Amino acid sequence: MKKQGILENQVKLSYLALGSNLGNKFQNLTKAKFELEKHQINIIKSSSNFISLSWPDPSKPNFVNLVLEVNTSLAAIELLRICNLIEKKLGRVKSKKNAPRSCDIDIIDYDHKVIKDKNLVLPHPRMITRNFVLLPLYELNKSWKHPESKINIVKLINSLPIKDLRSIKKI
Repeated sequence: MKKQGILENQVKLSYLALGSNLGNKFQNLTKAKFELEKHQINIIKSSSNFISLSWPDPSKPNFVNLVLEVNTSLAAIELLRICNLIEKKLGRVKSKKNAPRSCDIDIIDYDHKVIKDKNLVLPHPRMITRNFVLLPLYELNKSWKHPESKINIVKLINSLPIKDLRSIKKI
């Protein structure tokens, strides 16, 4: 068994993006939060819920999205494993990419680290183009900066197409 160093056990501030566009979307997100708390993931703050179009096919059901600010002593890969476990528990079935799903949990930022591994790339590589991640994240942390590019969240939001900014609603 690998001996963990003291720094590995310290609490890490991270951001998780949650979404649902199947079933009772609000209940799915509430259950996901409950499951996260059961697995050593302490929710500090939750953004408002946002309704966004399904991407890349807006004819699919709309999503309800939110971002959580969390503390955890879990390693990044273990956090990913727990997120995937919760998605399955809440009925997510792996099918084709971007298919509708009852629960989606993405790690957006883990302890402001840059990780490039075959199983995990952080910060989330597509977060900078996603209105349903950036706007809820801005609500939680207006001074957040991208860990790799160092671009602040306001500039990232302002770089989104105007149609993306108009197509999302806070509820």
